[in-house]
Amino acid sequence: MADRVLAVRGPRSLLRQIREAMAGGGPAQARLDMVVQIIARSMVAEVCSIYLRRASGDLELFATEGLKPEAVHVTRMRPGEGLVSEIVRLGRPLNLTDAPLHPKFSYRPETGEDPFHAFLGVPLLRGGRPVGALVVQNRTARVYGEDEVEDLQTIAMVLAEMVAAGELVGQTELKDVELAPHRPERLKGQRFADGLAFGVAVLHEVPVAPEKLLADDTGLEELRIRAGTEKLRAQIDEMLDGHNLVGQPFDVLETYRMFANDRGWNRSLEEAVRGGLTAEAAVERVRSEQRARLSKARDPYLRERLHDLEDLADRLLRVLAGKEPGARVLPDDAILIARNLGPADLLEYDRTKLRGLLLEEGSQTSHASIVARALGIPCVGRLERLRDRISEGDPVIVDGEQAEAFLRPRGDVISSFRARAEVRAQRHAEFARLKDTLAVTLDGTRITLLMNAGLAVDLDNLAETGAEGIGLFRTEFQFMVADQMPRLKVQTELYARVLEAAGGLPVIFRTLDLGGDKVLPYLKADREENPALGWRAVRMGLDRPALLRMQLRALIQAAAGRELHIMFPLIATVDEFRAARRLVDDEIAWGRRRGRPSPNPLRVGAMIEAPSVVWHLDALLPLTDFVSVGTNDLMQYIFAADRGNPRVSDRYDPLSPPALRALKSIADHGKETGTPVSVCGELAGRPLEAFALMALGFERLSMPPTGIGPVKRMVLSVDLEAAKKGVAGLLQSGSGTVRNEIETLARKLNVAL
Repeated sequence: MADRVLAVRGPRSLLRQIREAMAGGGPAQARLDMVVQIIARSMVAEVCSIYLRRASGDLELFATEGLKPEAVHVTRMRPGEGLVSEIVRLGRPLNLTDAPLHPKFSYRPETGEDPFHAFLGVPLLRGGRPVGALVVQNRTARVYGEDEVEDLQTIAMVLAEMVAAGELVGQTELKDVELAPHRPERLKGQRFADGLAFGVAVLHEVPVAPEKLLADDTGLEELRIRAGTEKLRAQIDEMLDGHNLVGQPFDVLETYRMFANDRGWNRSLEEAVRGGLTAEAAVERVRSEQRARLSKARDPYLRERLHDLEDLADRLLRVLAGKEPGARVLPDDAILIARNLGPADLLEYDRTKLRGLLLEEGSQTSHASIVARALGIPCVGRLERLRDRISEGDPVIVDGEQAEAFLRPRGDVISSFRARAEVRAQRHAEFARLKDTLAVTLDGTRITLLMNAGLAVDLDNLAETGAEGIGLFRTEFQFMVADQMPRLKVQTELYARVLEAAGGLPVIFRTLDLGGDKVLPYLKADREENPALGWRAVRMGLDRPALLRMQLRALIQAAAGRELHIMFPLIATVDEFRAARRLVDDEIAWGRRRGRPSPNPLRVGAMIEAPSVVWHLDALLPLTDFVSVGTNDLMQYIFAADRGNPRVSDRYDPLSPPALRALKSIADHGKETGTPVSVCGELAGRPLEAFALMALGFERLSMPPTGIGPVKRMVLSVDLEAAKKGVAGLLQSGSGTVRNEIETLARKLNVAL
């Protein structure tokens, strides 16, 4: 009977009846009561009930047709209690022939539901979050058909939006109904960039929200959804076929293409439209169902697929709206919220208004993290379900010191934050006072503090920090943010600007460190099973000598007879350095033949990142003018743990005996051969780790701009000879880490950490 009725009326007709009933006005409870009556009549159900979730997590009966009226606002189900709570927990429908036999059934005598056996309940989903449940029941034991389940889900989606808009429930009743994230939350993550920030949430690439839920013409909407998905597939095909992407970017687009062509996804969209929704509302409904289902999956692979589906839905909504992602206008105190970001994404935002960054994913060594540190933007990542917990415009605190995020913080938390921010400002004022002070230890050892950079704008920090030069200038960022290969003139102009901005201070230019996770859309490369150990950095430059020689030529021309430092990344064999050095000599000879000035002096060095050269320094160092230790890569190769993989990146501590012994060997070889040795990895910018590096014999440290002040303050408080003796005794330890012992030593020596 129910099937026949709905075949004639359909959910679209039912939703129109609800809208017409709402137009009559009246008290909120009366309107809600009328809604359950209409649904019960149209579904030929003897019971129809609406439950909403309170902020406490309890599910409260808000309206019913068929159960005892006195149970409304009295019956509550605690989390985990009853079938309604099970629907909300699972985020999917529950269809039972005999509800009392289900193990989760909870008998509530005040409702009078004893005679009813058949049970169908669907979650009210808003933004993928179950905020309540819609239930129909009948006396006779039966299984509700697939069409009935589908129809009730469509009704539930619209009801959730109507409740949220205050159309069905008054604001008084809504005050603690959990329709969207609103309670204060404290999330623990990982520190990607130090600092504190307070502002309002801005969602990266905010989805285009559907303005209209109900279709006026289902046939037209079906044509729109088909045209939209066809255009989406064409865009994805164009991205894949038009660029020679490899590695992770290619895999992501392949995943998009797979999902965009998935028959089940397309069928779900079309069925939702046929049920009376607009194309946009259909996308949101299917997205909510997928989010509710996959977010609870135990399999991490399935949970990762949710991110692909989310992005796919956002793309389709933009296609339907005829919009393309573009530059955003930010509030003055923006906290950017994203699942993940590339360096180009972050650079598109106005850095004068961007106060902080929160990520669901990412890693400390991701490019977005590196850019955030370079720009002095506090960043916390690995925040579980961040996007589901926050709404646009929510007040947010980014605590890059403790690796925490506070969503919608209470007043006392904000007060505490402001006090900490004031103390931090005082510390920064102290660092500013120290900027012209030489970094000399208590016992007279001079430590050279340099700055890492990768953008021309980074040079603005040079004078502010008091750094004595640029110990690492990452040249690949210019290539990564461009749509095509930067030509010789463009490269030359950038390097010349950097040298001018340095004002005579040394700048060490690292040649292109591409490949691995840094893939250019315009540079063809084969897919690799293990990109981190594959065709990247100097290997790519030696195999593509024209690419490397053009960069070397640009660097030499930009120097225009001035001092020039060139450093090659990921040198794994002595022969690789010889080959790279020959290319420099060839370019110098090319310029001389044309009467162009040679750099004076010219210094060529290597980055120590591959463990192989740690055991061949006696052959390598005599060939170099200087070397620099890239601890980020060196550590991941020593411990065989991908630094970009959160599952294994925290399995080791750089302050462990094997890592410290390798580093000490490098420092000792440098002293024996008279080769300047610096450290330009992340370790150099953290006071405790920098203390350990100094104790191992390193006297040149290069770090992000934010690290200069804290490390200089530490240097000025160190008795270096005492530190060396203390750390030397820890190198033979059998422990997996000696971090606590080094910190204890530093405290004992009154080192300012």
